Amino acid sequence: MATSQNILITGGTGLIGSRLVEMLGSKGHKIAVLSRQAGPMRHAKVYRWDPGKGEIDSRAIENTDVIIHLAGAGIGEKRWTKARRREILDSRVKPVYLIAEKMKIAGVIPSVFVSASGVSLYDQQDFERRNTEKSPAGNSFLAEVVKEWEHAADIFSDQGVRTVKMRTGLVLDAKGGAFPKIAAPVKMGLGAALGSGKQWMPWIHLEDICRLYVEAAENPAFRGPYNAVAPECVTNRVFMKELCRILRRPFWPVNVPAAMLKIIFGEMAAILLEGGNCVNERIRNEIFFHYRYPALAGALESLHD
Repeated sequence: MATSQNILITGGTGLIGSRLVEMLGSKGHKIAVLSRQAGPMRHAKVYRWDPGKGEIDSRAIENTDVIIHLAGAGIGEKRWTKARRREILDSRVKPVYLIAEKMKIAGVIPSVFVSASGVSLYDQQDFERRNTEKSPAGNSFLAEVVKEWEHAADIFSDQGVRTVKMRTGLVLDAKGGAFPKIAAPVKMGLGAALGSGKQWMPWIHLEDICRLYVEAAENPAFRGPYNAVAPECVTNRVFMKELCRILRRPFWPVNVPAAMLKIIFGEMAAILLEGGNCVNERIRNEIFFHYRYPALAGALESLHD
């Protein structure tokens, strides 16, 4: 085990954050979580903050060794109105600058800054390209969000702090995130591919993404951006068909029309209808990380047990 560290986590009460707190706490690390509503949390001390107002409990940043930035408004929770777009961006970017400013005032310099990021950085309409960490960025709204998100993280990199950016896709967990929403119609016997079904769905099991964050905090070999996805990237059609098989529900050969999804979700339908092939090249070739769930079948089976 690595030496015990003081780790500050934003978004520590979310899907990834809550499990990550458990993992890090069980390894003996001292965890501080920033939350809008301070309250008790196992394995961590919770401190209040409000990034929108520039407020943060100064006790949270004392003696911080590692920062893990997971905070951000849910991408698929509400329609993308102008106000919601601004909230999605600001909730990811403003906290970074706030923490950096407060740490500078306090004279605290962390050794590591690990930031969540997204595979939506890449062109989500090009289904032929295999996106590695060196692939060019796209021009969509979400791509612009990721650009600003990662640019904010560079404020720490520019200070000589080891900085890691975890470009993540769909996180699979039975109780939280997007997966239960995807599985719901399948459980009702309405499983089918969405739109063309050819869009890719880069995914990763909750256990593996949390283990990657632990590795990034402890392993000095981690630096820069990583496609934090499973080795097996599948199309929407393959994903839905496999999910139907695991849940023992019918898979209908008629796809859900893209037009219908656009009427229901507006611009947000892009999350369902678009997606690029994403390759975990740096993790595979530089880190040699051992996935517990490298294949989709095993990952889905673990959620169904």
